[in-house]
Amino acid sequence: MKNQLLYILLFLTLSFGAMAQSQPNIILFFVDDMGWADVNHRNEKFHTPNLDQLRQESLEFTRAYIATPTCSPSRASLLTGKEPVRFQMSRHAMSGNQEEFHLWETDPVQRPSRNWLPLEEETYAEALKEEGYYNYFIGKWHLGHAPYYPVHQGFDAQYYTNDHGHPKSYYPPYFKEGNPFPNTTQDDYLTDVLTQEATRFVKEYDKDQPFMLSFWYFNVHGPHIGRKDWVERYKKEGLEGKQAEYAAMVSTTDESIGQVRQALKDKGVAENTVIIFLSDQGSYFQNLPLSGGKRGGNSLGEGGARVPMYVLYPNVTQSNSTCDVPVQSLDIFPTLKEIASGKQYKNKAIQGKSLLPLLKNGKIKKRSLYFFRSYEDQYSAIMQGDWKLVKYHSGKYQLFNVKNDISEKTNLDGTGLRQEKKLKRKIKKWEAEAVPVFK
Repeated sequence: MKNQLLYILLFLTLSFGAMAQSQPNIILFFVDDMGWADVNHRNEKFHTPNLDQLRQESLEFTRAYIATPTCSPSRASLLTGKEPVRFQMSRHAMSGNQEEFHLWETDPVQRPSRNWLPLEEETYAEALKEEGYYNYFIGKWHLGHAPYYPVHQGFDAQYYTNDHGHPKSYYPPYFKEGNPFPNTTQDDYLTDVLTQEATRFVKEYDKDQPFMLSFWYFNVHGPHIGRKDWVERYKKEGLEGKQAEYAAMVSTTDESIGQVRQALKDKGVAENTVIIFLSDQGSYFQNLPLSGGKRGGNSLGEGGARVPMYVLYPNVTQSNSTCDVPVQSLDIFPTLKEIASGKQYKNKAIQGKSLLPLLKNGKIKKRSLYFFRSYEDQYSAIMQGDWKLVKYHSGKYQLFNVKNDISEKTNLDGTGLRQEKKLKRKIKKWEAEAVPVFK
């Protein structure tokens, strides 16, 4: 009888342990404007020991992309799993603007773009809430004013959210209006203030349900004002001006990620917490060897659309591994849903595809990725495997093999390659189906 009781207790212990592991906590670190190459393992001028450590423990997606590489649409696609052009968000939301749409002076076709994420769009927070998760949001939102804040989009609580796309300064007062931290001192760096809240949340979390923490940084978006100690260090190492400020911002973000991960370890939940790290678009600065970036009319170049992305799923992802399959941030939504539910997720209303098979060292079906912006002549692109076609309103095309030509120096459009006709046909079909017609 005693042995039977012991077996029952052991069975229950193992069963409850398996149940706990079946729904891990999740932390999503979403950095603003950090380039693909702005980490130490690609550029030694940056000090990023915590990101280097995360990469060593994770699966790195070396070809991760943003469907619309600009602030608000990148956030919208991450949240919804959709290409944001499908709900008419092809530019950043105009902070403080309560009109549903706005126009952009240099946009050749004057396409209207939304100023907020419609409430009817399902977010990953709403999808995870259905699986019993508690959703906490910290940091930059930039998807509309108060009626469209995170707490109205599936999040249970939010810590400092406003309409602004970036601060006025990273030292107080942080914003032109609506500053939320009256008790900060003149030396309190904004990223540190947000990090303190993130670590507090982890340390004090006591709910009987798994959590997802969405930590969306204002760093490393301009104005480029680094934390003073890091700026001095980089200046001593030979960097000057904005380069020193920017590098300091990268290192402060790196510190922040290390502090949150340490809080997980101190809490004893690190082994049951999924970590996802990525950026919302490419860098403001040149990001060699990639071409293009946040500005300059080539944001659909690799330097603008390709971003760093690491995923650590304890006991699932293989440490120090890489995946060169092209993926997009809109794939995060279905991936989170499958992690939370333990079931395959199918939703024809979204364009994202679950990356869980890749996290398990498997494969996913080959597909085309599409890109769209609405600021200047360059406006759309398609990627299939190693091939990428970029389209301009003026009629210009560019065709690159980004595996052989990562810097996109050799335009192969017009050279008679079969990929040219194929991709032009596919992007034309996609535009007819995905891009709303406006009057």
